[in-house]
Amino acid sequence: MTRIGIIGFGKIAADQHVPSIAANDAFAFAAAASRTPMTIDGVETYTDYKRMLAEADIAAVAICTPPSVRYAIARDCIEAGKHVMLEKPPGVTLGEVEALAETAEARGVTLMTTWHAQANPAVAAAADALAGQRIARLEIVWHEDVRKWHPGQAWIWEAGGFGVFDPGINALSIATRIVPGKLIVRGAKLLTPANKAMPIAVELGLTSPAAEGEMSASFDFRYTEGERWTIKVLTVAGPEIVLSEGGTKLAIDGQLRATEGLGEYAALYAEFASLIAAGRSHVDLEPLRIVADAFMMAERTEVEAFID
Repeated sequence: MTRIGIIGFGKIAADQHVPSIAANDAFAFAAAASRTPMTIDGVETYTDYKRMLAEADIAAVAICTPPSVRYAIARDCIEAGKHVMLEKPPGVTLGEVEALAETAEARGVTLMTTWHAQANPAVAAAADALAGQRIARLEIVWHEDVRKWHPGQAWIWEAGGFGVFDPGINALSIATRIVPGKLIVRGAKLLTPANKAMPIAVELGLTSPAAEGEMSASFDFRYTEGERWTIKVLTVAGPEIVLSEGGTKLAIDGQLRATEGLGEYAALYAEFASLIAAGRSHVDLEPLRIVADAFMMAERTEVEAFID
C-alpha cells in the first residue's frame, strides 16, 4: 500500500481526492499540507509542505494547489523521491511540465498529469465511436457562472491562473481524447475584464487533420442559467456524438447510451496505482498545448471590469 499526502487542501481535495483515496486499497491517506491550519482525523497535517516531505512517512503526493505554484512544489516532491499526481492543469507552461517529466525520469519516480473530465466512462465510449471517423463539425460550449464555481478565488484572474480556461481546459481534454486527430488552433478571441489579467470569455476556431468542416469552442464565465458543458461532434458518415453534463452523458444520434466505469477520480487513482506499480509515468500535455497556442494566436478585447 502506498502512503500518500495531499498538498493544497481545498474543495477539490476534500470532495474528490480524499474519497477516491479511501476507496482504493492501493493507497492510504497519511498526510496533508495547506497554508491554512487544519485537523484531519488520523492524518498528519502541516502548514509547510517541505516539512511534510521531510517528516511524513509517505511515498506519493497529490498536488492540488493553484497552478501557478505547482512547478516548484512538484520539483521538490520529485527531488525528495516521491511519486507525484498533478491536478489539472499540470502547470502554467509546457516547459514546466516537460522539465518535471525529465526530473521524474532521472529520479526514477512516477509523474502523472490528470485530466479528470477525460476519465469519464462516457468519454472513452465517445472516443470508441469516433475512432477512424472524419469530422464534419465540432462544437464545444462550456459556459458557467464563475461566482458559483470559483467564488472569491482571486488567483484564477491573475497571471498563471487561466481565467475561463480553467474550466475550459476540461472540455479541451475531452476533445483531445475523442477526436481522432490533433487539434490545431486557427484563431482565438479573448475577452478580458478591465481589472483582470485573465479572460472571462474565449472563442476558439479549431481544425484537425481528421476534420472536413467547422470546429469551434466557446468558454464563458458569465452564464448564470445553470451550466452548459456540451461537446457535439457530427461525423461525415452521419452519426452525431453528443457529450453533455461535463462529459458524463453520451448520446449517439439522439439516443442516450449507458456507460459503465469507475468515474473520474476513482479512475485517476486506479491509473496512478498502476503507473507506480509499473514504474512508469503518464504526461499528457495536449490540452495545455491548445491553451498556450490560443494565447499565442489571441485577439484580445477589453470588457467591463468584473467584481466578484
